[in-house]
Amino acid sequence: MDTSMISTKLYIPQTRSHVVKRSRLIDKLDKSAKHNKLTLISASAGYGKTTLVSDWLACCKWATAWLSLDEGDNDPTRFFQYLFAAWQRMVINDEETAGPLNIVHSPPLPSIDLLLPMLIHKMTATTENCLVVLDDYHVIQSETIHRAVATLLERMPDHVHLIIISREEPLLPLSKLRARGQVTEIRVSDLRFTYSEAAEFLEHTMELHLSPEETALLETRTEGWIVGLQLAALSIKNKDEAAGLILSFTGSQRFVIDYLVEEVLQRQSANVQLFLMRTSILDRLCGSLCEAVIHSGDGEPNGQDDSGQYMLEYLEQSNLFIIPLDNERRWYRYHHLFADFLRQRFCRHLIATTQNKNQSVAELHLRASEWYENHSIEIEAFHHAVAAHDIERAVRLLVGNGMPLLFRGAVAPALTWLDSLSHTQLNEQPVLWVLYASGLLISGRVSEVESKLKAAEHVIQLAGKNEANRDLLGHIASIRATIAVSKHEAETILIESRRALELASLNNIPVRTAATWSLGYAYQLQGDRDSASKCYMDALSSSQKIGHVIITIMSSLGLGMLREWENQLNMAAETYQYVLKLAGDTPLPAACEAHLGLARICYEWNDLQTALQHGQVSVQLAKQLEHTDRAVAGEVLLAKLKLVQGDVGGAAATISRAEYVANQYHFKHQLPNIAEVQVHMWIQQEHVTAAHTWSKKYNLPLSQARVHLAQGDTATALAIVEAAIQKVEGSESKDERLKIIILLAIVLYAHGEQTKALGAIREALTMGEPHGFIRSFIDEGMRMKKLLGEASAHRIMPHYTAKLLAQFVGEDQIHPSIWNERQLDPERVLIEPLTARELEVLYLIAQGLSNDEISNQLYIALPTVKGHNRVIFEKLQVKRRTEAVARARQLGLL
Repeated sequence: MDTSMISTKLYIPQTRSHVVKRSRLIDKLDKSAKHNKLTLISASAGYGKTTLVSDWLACCKWATAWLSLDEGDNDPTRFFQYLFAAWQRMVINDEETAGPLNIVHSPPLPSIDLLLPMLIHKMTATTENCLVVLDDYHVIQSETIHRAVATLLERMPDHVHLIIISREEPLLPLSKLRARGQVTEIRVSDLRFTYSEAAEFLEHTMELHLSPEETALLETRTEGWIVGLQLAALSIKNKDEAAGLILSFTGSQRFVIDYLVEEVLQRQSANVQLFLMRTSILDRLCGSLCEAVIHSGDGEPNGQDDSGQYMLEYLEQSNLFIIPLDNERRWYRYHHLFADFLRQRFCRHLIATTQNKNQSVAELHLRASEWYENHSIEIEAFHHAVAAHDIERAVRLLVGNGMPLLFRGAVAPALTWLDSLSHTQLNEQPVLWVLYASGLLISGRVSEVESKLKAAEHVIQLAGKNEANRDLLGHIASIRATIAVSKHEAETILIESRRALELASLNNIPVRTAATWSLGYAYQLQGDRDSASKCYMDALSSSQKIGHVIITIMSSLGLGMLREWENQLNMAAETYQYVLKLAGDTPLPAACEAHLGLARICYEWNDLQTALQHGQVSVQLAKQLEHTDRAVAGEVLLAKLKLVQGDVGGAAATISRAEYVANQYHFKHQLPNIAEVQVHMWIQQEHVTAAHTWSKKYNLPLSQARVHLAQGDTATALAIVEAAIQKVEGSESKDERLKIIILLAIVLYAHGEQTKALGAIREALTMGEPHGFIRSFIDEGMRMKKLLGEASAHRIMPHYTAKLLAQFVGEDQIHPSIWNERQLDPERVLIEPLTARELEVLYLIAQGLSNDEISNQLYIALPTVKGHNRVIFEKLQVKRRTEAVARARQLGLL
């Protein structure tokens, strides 16, 4: 596990001896785990929520991933980092876990949009019943995490059950879960000790021998509140007049808390009281940490009785509200209510004994920060540095040793702290402005980034040039390059990436690596494939050295794409397989691009079944990511697969769905790819007019040539193809050149220039054979089959030619049925022709408009629109909108 993570957050709390067995609640937990998605245990502090679950788990046979939450887990990425670690601890023998967790623990951490689907897929990959327990969920205030947990509840498999333990009702869709009967709730009324449970607790756990009347009275006074009973038992132990003391307990629970805690604390020695109060600043305690906080100077205790570990064991044996967090009894925490009381008591103590309360508390936090840093737990060290108001120390920890803490799960606490600083404090150290901008970028507050970068530049300009400020300017440029990447602005990426590489220190490897990758992306956008390849290779080498898995994946994907463009299909396939191995064997959303690349390559190799599998996985994974066009790209490929397999209706429906999504989410750059497949489909169906219109609308010269070829106008087709050849002459576009040469060959053959056609096909075969190209040839249909027959007769590359001709076997059996269907007259196929109004509604449906939008546009009532929809579906013999659009296009109605 990452050394910056706190492993004790993942331990299931150990049950104490003589714990009260709560059979009625155990049965309720058993039934809920078997039948529901969620168990919610919600009550205020001191009702035994965590004890109940840990006691149940001791006898439950389900595998369990436990996560004890704290305030720092409001950072969504940190939250899922720990949740992944909890899952890893549960399935530690599963070797497949290593892949996904490499991503989760590698800086910079991926976004929650990536981590959540990763976790769901990991859950789906297991077959045994599993529990996920989120303890102290009330500390979570992040709306992003609440939405993510709600999504987890919606999508996690049936064999996984979620348990949430919270003092407050969580901001989750509980009403929906209640309506579906998918949640079991255990509340205060359930958790209160009954008389018999209270009697057992007092008698056997607290070893307090009371009469039945005294037990009943104490149970009534505390209202079954477990910690109240515990505090009462501690305060009246060894007292002869227990009944009189019990009778004195009156008033609200808050009053009882104050009274009983005072009784308990006052019974302890001054040394124990001071230990309790000073260590109350810590969320977790171990012996050496307590010693570091309590003792000044050399930090060593005066003797065994004064050691941190001895004190912790004493407190546990004395049942003083301290909870062990691991089996070795190394780490502990105080009961939350007790910790709150101790902090309040400590403040009163400091006010009474010193003139500067804040300074004393700050000193303790500073000692804690130093201890955590020395033990490489840097996020906790930062937390205490902030609490100590030591800005210089907090900055140093935030900058990190080569990798900023922001990239290791500390975005939320860092931003909270930076938001609290004044402009004067930020101006004193310009690195704060840069880290502020970086944190805002990571958290998605992009609109706020530029103002912070300008503030940093202003301070740096006033301070003058030095090596540190020069490095900061490089970091600023890298941030601007990253913003430009998201907008596909090649020129801006180039300018800022080059500036980052010029200014960033040679030791600032993360910034230089990110800038190198973004520079490669800019070159790729510009079509400079050699420069892009060099940048990707450099970024890949650097990222592998520092363990920057995300840049390793992105650089590898860039290289895979470039190798495809160079027609190096085998090398590209190896690269994509490497990405899948790096990302883990379980399908992950991050792997969608690698699956898509393999789908394209397998399609080209005519391994249609494998192409279909990769294509479907790619679309499935991409749909779990927001703001990406990868699902559309996958649908386009699936449409091509359906078309070559003879499923014209399925292809039409798939391409219509892709077009709808591209229009809805403004993925305009995908429309030419969609149009290319649509034109090919229309040519096959002899809807030449529609094909001609779309090929011109989206400026698709090769598709235009195919349209003219289908119309018998070979001269125009030849002129278009020859012009296309001139454009790629001398360029690096080997993939485009192969496509054009193949089309040129069949156009020359159709134009009657057999000798030139054979020369062109020879060139195409020479380019295609080393890399196994197949579909690029046979997708051209019967003209290509005849031309390859001529090439075979002339002994042109006979082995490869024979292989391609053999691939046509089966194609002839598929496509005649397609031609029979596509030549049908729509008026004869339809039960009844569509009216003009129905065609108008159908056209608006195809544009992606909702029923309400159609109603507004046509100035007709909503029920009327729905009536038209029903009639259109009946006439077209379909059930859904996408099917209606696909069928209409198949029949040439759109």
